[in-house]
Amino acid sequence: MLDINKIREDFPILKRKVNDRPLVYLDNAATSQTPKQVIEAIVDYYENYNANIHRGVHTLSQEATDKYEQARIKIQKHFNAAKPYEIIFTSGTTHSINLVANGFAALLEDGDEIIVSAMEHHSNIVPWQMLCERTGTILKVIPMNMEGDLMMEEYEKMLSNKTKVVFCNHVSNALGTINPIDEIIKKAHGVGAAVLIDGAQAAPHIVADMQALDVDFYTCSAHKICGPTGVGMLYGKEEWLNKLPPYQGGGEMIAEVTFEKTTYADLPHKFEAGTPNICGGIAFGAALDYMHQIGFKNIEEYEAELLAYATSELLKIEGLKIYGTAQRKTSVISFNIEGVHPYDIGTILDKLGIAVRTGHHCAQPIMDFYKIPGTVRASFSFYNTMAEVDTLVEGVQRARNMLL
Repeated sequence: MLDINKIREDFPILKRKVNDRPLVYLDNAATSQTPKQVIEAIVDYYENYNANIHRGVHTLSQEATDKYEQARIKIQKHFNAAKPYEIIFTSGTTHSINLVANGFAALLEDGDEIIVSAMEHHSNIVPWQMLCERTGTILKVIPMNMEGDLMMEEYEKMLSNKTKVVFCNHVSNALGTINPIDEIIKKAHGVGAAVLIDGAQAAPHIVADMQALDVDFYTCSAHKICGPTGVGMLYGKEEWLNKLPPYQGGGEMIAEVTFEKTTYADLPHKFEAGTPNICGGIAFGAALDYMHQIGFKNIEEYEAELLAYATSELLKIEGLKIYGTAQRKTSVISFNIEGVHPYDIGTILDKLGIAVRTGHHCAQPIMDFYKIPGTVRASFSFYNTMAEVDTLVEGVQRARNMLL
């Protein structure tokens, strides 16, 4: 059981007011809030051992290096990667996906095929489209149904010996659907294809096991799981990371440089050019420590209660429709009210101190599928309360009454 009031004390921002009303923060799928334990880790770095890493023999550099590499090991253990150097620090999920897509540009040929799902974030579409333009690779799309589930029988039909990469999100940011990634991975491997899973939306809710999944690449961003912005991780199997060329050139990622030739450093440094977000990496580790202290099983069970209650109460509002009704989903509700633009609802909710997201959520193909301009998205975290759900429902009802 979670002591929600005690947990909320860890988040300073939850005490503030917006438009003279208590903040009700329901935009967690975009960015989660940051507990004081993570904030303190950031302050501690800049107050006590701010220095560049890996390159200095002085005490501050060694301390910073140790803390940074300890964070890498925390991430490795959390995701059950086989080796610490299979964890690459990046600026976030978008950076990670671009790193992999750029690497595959050197491995794919005209006529090769890659497969994406219909419910991807733009960050897991555009880099691959750019790759196709460069290489002549063909992009295929796994369709989805009206409930927001992928049509797996169609996926099976797409797979062939021409399939080289399959990429899919673990959880849809727009709908909350939990995709059957274990099946997606297994079937892709059956034709010799590599698989990248975008775990940005799954990470706050699900502990993904890299070895059990047998996935080739997996990525997430720290700011979705109570960490800072501007830092994330890419997991890659050692064999695949060794196959891919470096994404960026510069300091740290080299073994030896002359004007005639450069040789590259071993993993993970091969993909970590330049001075990294040292503080961010350390705070990423602190955020995982905090989440484990709360307990991911506890988080999963409580968020399921929030989702069920919010779904039931919102559906009592006349004309409200929820998009994404898959049986397996995380605590995200995307909805519209018939005859009302989602932006107008979001604007009124903000006046009431309620933070939700409106628009296409960087998943425009999903909105095109449903033939809508966008949705109102309420996304819940373990520090939200049932009372906040009631406030949301009252706010949506009030917005409906004002706009119709």
